Amino acid sequence: MNSLHSTSHSVHVLEFISQFRSTPKLCLLKRDVTSNLENFGSNLFSNSTASISIKAARDGVDTAVVVEEEGPKLRKFQVFEGHPAPFGATFRDGGVNFAIFSADAVSATLCLISLSDLPENRVTEQFFLDPLTNKTGDVWHVHLKGDFKDMLYGYKFDGSFSPEEGHYYDPSQIVLDPYAKAVISRGDFGVLGSDDNCWPQMACMIPSADDKFDWEGDSLLKYPQRDLIIYEMHVRGFTQHESSRTEFPGTYLGVVEKLDHLKELGVNCIELMPCHEFNELEYYGYNSVLGDYKVNFWGYSTVNYFSPMTRYSSAGTCNCGHDAINEFKLLVREAHKRGIEVFMDVVFNHTAEGNERGPILSFKGVDNSVYYMLAPKIYGAIFQYSCDCCEPSFTLCYYKESSIIIQVVGTHSIATILSYWVIEMHVDGFRFDLASIMTRSSSLWDAVNVFGSPIEGDLLTTGTPLGSPPLIEMMSNDPILRDVKLIAEAWDAGGLYQVGMFPHWHIWSEWNGKFIKGTDGFSGAFAECLCGSPDLYQEGGRKPWNSINFVCAHDGFTLADLVTYNEKHNLANGEDNNDGENHNNSWNCGQEGELASISVKKLRKRQMRNFFLCLMVSQGVPMIHMGDEYGHTKGGNNNTYCHDNYINYFWWDKKEESSSDFFRFCRLMTKFRHECESLGLNDFPTAERLQWHGHAPGTPDWSETSRFVAFTLIDSVKCEIYIAFNASHLPVTITLPERPAYRWEPLVDTGKPAPFDFLSGDLPERDTAMKQYSHFLEANLYPMLSYSSIILVLLPVDNA
Repeated sequence: MNSLHSTSHSVHVLEFISQFRSTPKLCLLKRDVTSNLENFGSNLFSNSTASISIKAARDGVDTAVVVEEEGPKLRKFQVFEGHPAPFGATFRDGGVNFAIFSADAVSATLCLISLSDLPENRVTEQFFLDPLTNKTGDVWHVHLKGDFKDMLYGYKFDGSFSPEEGHYYDPSQIVLDPYAKAVISRGDFGVLGSDDNCWPQMACMIPSADDKFDWEGDSLLKYPQRDLIIYEMHVRGFTQHESSRTEFPGTYLGVVEKLDHLKELGVNCIELMPCHEFNELEYYGYNSVLGDYKVNFWGYSTVNYFSPMTRYSSAGTCNCGHDAINEFKLLVREAHKRGIEVFMDVVFNHTAEGNERGPILSFKGVDNSVYYMLAPKIYGAIFQYSCDCCEPSFTLCYYKESSIIIQVVGTHSIATILSYWVIEMHVDGFRFDLASIMTRSSSLWDAVNVFGSPIEGDLLTTGTPLGSPPLIEMMSNDPILRDVKLIAEAWDAGGLYQVGMFPHWHIWSEWNGKFIKGTDGFSGAFAECLCGSPDLYQEGGRKPWNSINFVCAHDGFTLADLVTYNEKHNLANGEDNNDGENHNNSWNCGQEGELASISVKKLRKRQMRNFFLCLMVSQGVPMIHMGDEYGHTKGGNNNTYCHDNYINYFWWDKKEESSSDFFRFCRLMTKFRHECESLGLNDFPTAERLQWHGHAPGTPDWSETSRFVAFTLIDSVKCEIYIAFNASHLPVTITLPERPAYRWEPLVDTGKPAPFDFLSGDLPERDTAMKQYSHFLEANLYPMLSYSSIILVLLPVDNA
């Protein structure tokens, strides 16, 4: 019989025990006992319990094997041939089917590890898979029935260990299933494993029939992208600070407790920094500058793409990762209830296994040459490709990591991963870290494949950018993925910069990294940004909402630091200030650092309001970085990847202090954007809707020395709005466009102190503030301070 087994052969356990005790030729039971193998940074295991080699009968009947019990720890399992699909561990037919792709392995062993044996580096039970009956093509598989309570799994593969040829098979290593739905190791974030091990053994969750979650009718929100205001968030950093006063700080549940803050701010989409399983202790080390320990706080170093980060859950390792999955689902469900979409930041350009000298955790030990893009031989060795700029400054080697998966378990794997998060986790979209690597050609380094003809010697070439990269094309045409938001960080560390040119199929959006600084010659480029960057996106057939606009993101200055520091101050990272970007496009307003004069501090607040206003009135999709809404500072550190402390934590007490100041301004600006039909257009504005102005109506100044931009915008809700930016160091009095039977009413003036920077309807002194403008407005004039911006709305004269 083929690999589909009959249920009649899985009901009488005692009969199977009797059968295989009387016919030992069908099942070779053997005992493997080895000493504990300890090695820093490795996951070498000892086999402390039963091992079993599986051979099926040849008489056309499906065969089940039961492990004989030799001690109190052993459990009875019925063993069947299993099925080659789907990949991973799947609950079916009253048991669990295990299937994993490995083309070059000569043997495979399924290892079961109890939750109690995991920290002791013990395999509880293992099953040697017969390549004749437990392998279909390049897929190894087995089906087990039995008691899986508190049980995890992993694999051992044997084969060639020849790094020079790109193979890393090591039968002493337990490796993770790339398709595991949860990964278990340590339970608490930042806490070392036994014997102070930063890389304790990890194992995979086994699914069960009880894996259920009540979505309460939830589904994807499917907002038009033009209506989004995105909030880039770090799950742990959002509530880990003691001032959050949450019941579960630093977790998915902690975020749930604070979702109402996001609702108040006016965002309707959160973009979660990496929540796939990663090891925060990846480069753990003492930081003598701060007296604490450096960790991988950001998480751009994936261990497993299907597993949510278990140490972001309050449950930790409890229930073998099932509860961590449900906590992530709860976060998505509760966000959706508040009208907030959930995006994930995903990292397919490298993994935690690093380069050829990195640890063997999963992909590398399963089938390195399939899962990774490999460079050609250099000095007799194969290296893995570098497409990562997120790493700290380690010793430079020829090539860093790349986990672009390019074959049958490759391009399809990425689509499968993303579809899983959409279907099972209800995720609304994805932001792809260093996405340009996914547009490069595959690493078929045979000279004929690469160049079309043989060449002499070893020539190193990088992946050539493709006009129609198959991976991007597949995702763009996938029936599930084309219905969610796909956002590219359109560059990579290899120097490929594709902002405005990323292959898109009218689906993909981009982080628009071309932000304009207010200096001489900025006016024309700034006007393009205000219109949604048609210079980048219109010719390719895209829309304004394909531009994700941002002033700040996780890697760079915060908004407060952008106006406080000219230079990076990264000494706290312990790298002698050598890490991080040197060109920050920042201005400290005259004095470097927090200690500054009152006038400088006032100017900084004005500049922060200018930046936020610009973000909210530009066509495209605005993105706010966590903490910028209250003016979070990182002390001028623009590369805080390694800090699990106050530097990266959201300070809720500071937010409360600023609620009557900058936070108020931000929430009123987001509210204004949502109210205006004209600030989230589906297409680029034309002259029928938008008119440019200078100091006088209809006379814009696009000269190299101009630092003034103004425009009016027809709006079906607000009638018409007037917006102006004065980036000059000099004040100016402007003439407003005449509108017979209408009058201009001030709404926003960043040159005014709070709360008069935004004249909301509920402001007690609003009428008094209005009178201060009256003599200017009666003359159709308005005075603007240096470095300020304004919004006025058009009202009928009889609406005075």
